[in-house]
Amino acid sequence: MLKKRIIPCLDIKDGQTVKGVNFVDVRSAGDPIELAKRYVLEGADELVFLDITATIDGRKTFAKLVEEIAHEINIPFTVGGGISSVEDAAILVKAGADKVSVNSAAVRRPELVKEIADEFGSQFIVVAIDAGLVEGKWKVFVKGGREATDIDVHEWAKEVERLGAGEILLTSMANDGTKAGFAIELTNKLAADLNIPVIASGGAGTSEHFKEVFEKTEATGALAASVFHFGEIPIPELKKVLRDKNIEIRI
Repeated sequence: MLKKRIIPCLDIKDGQTVKGVNFVDVRSAGDPIELAKRYVLEGADELVFLDITATIDGRKTFAKLVEEIAHEINIPFTVGGGISSVEDAAILVKAGADKVSVNSAAVRRPELVKEIADEFGSQFIVVAIDAGLVEGKWKVFVKGGREATDIDVHEWAKEVERLGAGEILLTSMANDGTKAGFAIELTNKLAADLNIPVIASGGAGTSEHFKEVFEKTEATGALAASVFHFGEIPIPELKKVLRDKNIEIRI
């Protein structure tokens, strides 16, 4: 059995870490390099760095910042935002990323997933799925959660797995930033339907929420931002709680 992963997410805007609620109302959360260094010391299993406006305004992910963060950490590091070609991914590989995350560009051109997987291996490509409810059904959203599509979340996840994605980062937009808990039903169905790891994202507010998502779904990782950035849930304490509940966790 894969040990469960605790993954802080650094949403980057204009070189600073930020955090919003339901993908809007963004506020500053600090310097990404200092946060990354802190998370290594606290025992985070991986980090995710997302340039949250790269797709919206057409910029590429800050390769220089990625390089600076990569020099400071020794844990796996995923980078996303504005990646629309193998060439974009190659720049981030050179900068030190262990994995890249694609979202809007893959929806526009699904073969991008296969191209990156063919070039670097499936373990390098993470497909981020921003899931939102539209008339009671989970649909894929793009452009930083600002635009709905008609694409069913479950069908899309199966398609990108077929194309070579090595992992899914599933964010429930309805839960994002609310601290009311992960989208358990959605995460459970998706993780059970796929043969690749699923990271649950959106809604973490307490240690109990992490326990719940690991006990009630097959998610192999749980991602959060503000509760880690602002010290509301210290990672060492979270890992102790999970270990005490007999959840397989890296200490």
